[in-house]
Parts: sequence; C-alpha cells; structure tokens
Amino acid sequence: MEAIAVANESSDKTSVAVARAVGHAVATAHMADHSLGAAWYALKVVERAGGSIDEERRWQDEQLPLEVRDLILVARKGRNI
Repeated sequence: MEAIAVANESSDKTSVAVARAVGHAVATAHMADHSLGAAWYALKVVERAGGSIDEERRWQDEQLPLEVRDLILVARKGRNI
C-alpha cells in the first residue's frame, strides 16, 4: 500500500502519522479494526500540529453512528486509544 510506503520513507513525524491514518482508513474496507488505527493516527496528527487531542476525540465520538457507537468506544478503550 502506497500510504504505508510513504510513512516508512518519511522522517517527518506528522507526515508519518498522516500517511498511517490514511493507510488504516483505506484498510477499513477489509478489516473493521483498522478504523481504530485511522482515528488513533488522526489524534497524533492533531497533537503534532499543536491542536487539542481532547477536542479531536470528542469530534470523532460525535461522528459515530449510534448503531456502532458503544462497540467502537469499548474497542477503543480496550486498545487504549
């Protein structure tokens, strides 16, 4: 996958986090757990850009459909994301 190759070749931590977030988001199509990775790397991007992780996490949580919200929050907590 090209996004992971970009992450592996970059020395800029923000670029690495962006590329990994993209890679996990694309990989969600074949494995739902990868959606957690995309959210986690997005938090890293926000942190490295000087933003608030807490605000980003709240925004992410607000985007979750009610049908899967509890499932995602429990999975995220289990992975310490």
